[in-house]
Amino acid sequence: MNQKHQHHQQPQQKEHLYKILVIGDLGVGKSSIIKRYVHHNFSPNYRATIGVDFALKVLNLEQETIRLQLWDIAGQERFGNMTRVYYREAMGAFIVFDVTRPSTFEAVTKWKEDLDAKLSQSSGKQVAAVLLANKCDQGRDVLTNNAIKMEQFCQENGFLGWFETSAKENINIDEAANCLVKHILANENDLIHTEIQDIVSPKLESGRGSSCSGCFRS
Repeated sequence: MNQKHQHHQQPQQKEHLYKILVIGDLGVGKSSIIKRYVHHNFSPNYRATIGVDFALKVLNLEQETIRLQLWDIAGQERFGNMTRVYYREAMGAFIVFDVTRPSTFEAVTKWKEDLDAKLSQSSGKQVAAVLLANKCDQGRDVLTNNAIKMEQFCQENGFLGWFETSAKENINIDEAANCLVKHILANENDLIHTEIQDIVSPKLESGRGSSCSGCFRS
């Protein structure tokens, strides 16, 4: 007697493609951060990015395949007309400053304002952004020594959180990226969840929690 065996197909992994911007003043280490994250190496030779560079990173997170398209936007493009074209359809951003150069931190609010002005999600929410205090291997400045002030700054300016990073020493690059990606994933799932609930039972809460506080470093 022949038995028919049913083959249960494994559910296919979901695939996502996210465009992530890496922005900040000239020389803060944007290209080095991307090089460390994508290619796992570091070069001390500085070469200014002209216009925009691209890099692709593939992650497997929570049974989902995530392709990150990292856009390295040159510091000298700052607030120019081209940034609107570069920013289009981005799902997240890293804004980078150099802890050894206070002027690059002062520019962070302008970069964030520019990002928010040129890019808001279809829901009207600000695009997810994480602040990177880069070159922490060269010493800590007064500001990053004060975690409470940094967290307050992030909350006031609409950042998910902040990380001290070093492309040279490979400090917190992966952690910062995971924080941003997990937030984008959760936000996407939240939107789907909310849409379903609106149809089924509008009274249910969407279950959106304050999970992004996990980004903060104390």
